[in-house]
Amino acid sequence: MQYHLNGFHPGDPDISPAAANTTRERARLPREVDVVIAGCGPAGLCLAAQLSRIAEISTLIVEPKAGPMERGQADGINVRSMEMFQAFGFAEKIKRESVWINETTFWNPDPADPARIRRVGRVQDVADGLSEMPHILINQARVHDLFLDIMRNSPTRLEPEYDLKVATLSVDHDAADYPVTVTLEHTSPERLGQTESVRARYIVGCDGARSNVRNAIGGALHGDAAHQAWGVMDVLATTDFPDYRMKAIIQSESMGSILVLPREGGYLVRLYVELDKLNEDERVADRGLGIDDVIAKCKRILHPYTIDVKEVVWWSIYEIGHRLTDTFDDVPKALVGKRTPRVMLAGDACHTHSPKAGQGMNVSMGDTFNLGWKLISVLTGRSGPELLQTYSAERWAAAKGLVDFDHRWARVVGTRSEADANDAMPRFQREFINNGEFTAGLTVRYEPSVLTGTDNWQELAAGFPIGMRFHSAPVIRLADAKPMHLGHAIDADNRWRIFAFAPQDDSGQAGGAIDSLCAFLESAPGSPVRKHTRAGEDIDAVIDVRAVFQQGFRDLEHSAMPALLRPAKGIYCLCDYEKVFCADLKSGDDIFAMRGIDRRSGCIVVVRPDQYVAQVLPIDAYSTLAQFFAGFLLPV
Repeated sequence: MQYHLNGFHPGDPDISPAAANTTRERARLPREVDVVIAGCGPAGLCLAAQLSRIAEISTLIVEPKAGPMERGQADGINVRSMEMFQAFGFAEKIKRESVWINETTFWNPDPADPARIRRVGRVQDVADGLSEMPHILINQARVHDLFLDIMRNSPTRLEPEYDLKVATLSVDHDAADYPVTVTLEHTSPERLGQTESVRARYIVGCDGARSNVRNAIGGALHGDAAHQAWGVMDVLATTDFPDYRMKAIIQSESMGSILVLPREGGYLVRLYVELDKLNEDERVADRGLGIDDVIAKCKRILHPYTIDVKEVVWWSIYEIGHRLTDTFDDVPKALVGKRTPRVMLAGDACHTHSPKAGQGMNVSMGDTFNLGWKLISVLTGRSGPELLQTYSAERWAAAKGLVDFDHRWARVVGTRSEADANDAMPRFQREFINNGEFTAGLTVRYEPSVLTGTDNWQELAAGFPIGMRFHSAPVIRLADAKPMHLGHAIDADNRWRIFAFAPQDDSGQAGGAIDSLCAFLESAPGSPVRKHTRAGEDIDAVIDVRAVFQQGFRDLEHSAMPALLRPAKGIYCLCDYEKVFCADLKSGDDIFAMRGIDRRSGCIVVVRPDQYVAQVLPIDAYSTLAQFFAGFLLPV
């Protein structure tokens, strides 16, 4: 973490100085804003946290509930989301508070007595090498809290406006500015039904499966339902079930299935319990099921083990559905490429699925982590509004993969194969292992586009697949010999990264590959750093250049590095000492070997602000590098 760049400021470094334009009457809504966000779920708050850090962007986030969430709803955080939390700066806090899912166990009927369940398998929950981050479980409300902390401590001091919902909206595509008119309706008892209007440049609907924003642009969720009722409850209970603090998938002979998920704090547990099959035209509410039905069914499935529920913290009964919208924005298919989006959707507003795969909150945050930096780039004049066209294209494909997977997985969990009794490994265990990378959130791959290159030079860094998330690995920071993960140098700060991996025998010396690349980026007229960085800005304000060397840190001198890797920044022109890294030869975790980087040639790896690999290039591909950035960044 870096701070004190522009002078010493005591106190919590996570609290930024307030911007000059943050004060307004809390009782009055602004008349005009850059972005309206509908909904304070994980998607909405992830977006708001990003926008709040930019002083010149005005944001209004509204939520029909009276205040922040306290309990219930989602709880699973996959390793990809943990990598994202690292960029936001609160992964360590989440790791401390949460429960880590280390093993998953599988239970089936005992062939000798099918009325009883027995453990039939267990696997490591996250395979070695997938990520440095764990798979964890924690109350969704705590994730909200941490995003809210970022918002409150940001330069804009952004706070949600509770007791407000988006009722309707309209878009005037001929308007010169603020083309979106949003009608907000008060939901508090004292102002119920009263409305106010706000004009905005953009609106993002994160307002759930019954989204008014989606309805306003004529969108709809398409898909099907499994016609199966499930109950979910967070409980404090006593039990003799052996795997109560493991993630456990239980399939009984005839009573149905249970998914056991230990929760944070060491005592709380979440149980997903299969209830009744529904008729084609029947809804869950028609059955009149309650918490007593969930507990009773849970007891029957767990036989011969017992459970005594002492306190129900939260519970719900739901029907599994798998649905997806046609598009994540308001541009009709006939106008794609001719009109840029003004209304965008994220999270449950555009995709719904069962909670048992633990993907809902993760994919929702992935939506707005993709969208946030793009909105910032457009609103700050770094990119043209056509950049926003990439959002729907990229995230619709990611959501389609989730819905298809969830469709299959929900049926695997809810249906026991007859062969399971004789197979050495039950079907649901095989499926769990085969889908490990998917459930970890690591299979999203963005197709070639203006933001993602082709695989012409992929062999230079085979372990950094283009279009997929940047897979971190251990390194040693040269200036202070700190062991760390290279991916942790990527903050959620809207900047692009160029990681230059040095060829063999390159120590940063004059005339070497790294020195020549840095000279081009620092001084050449065609340099993307020079072309897209404004006068008076730090040289890494838009494109952050870092180098990784093959030698051990004791074999190199930081003072001998090219000037671009020792940039003078801030009002005092202080040196940034955190741009140069070495392979971690002491531990044996050599990033060059781990990620298949060509030792002889080295390479350039370009990483997007949302941690996805955009390009792998030869280290001397200067013009190609410049052309790539010119495809979406405006010249200054």
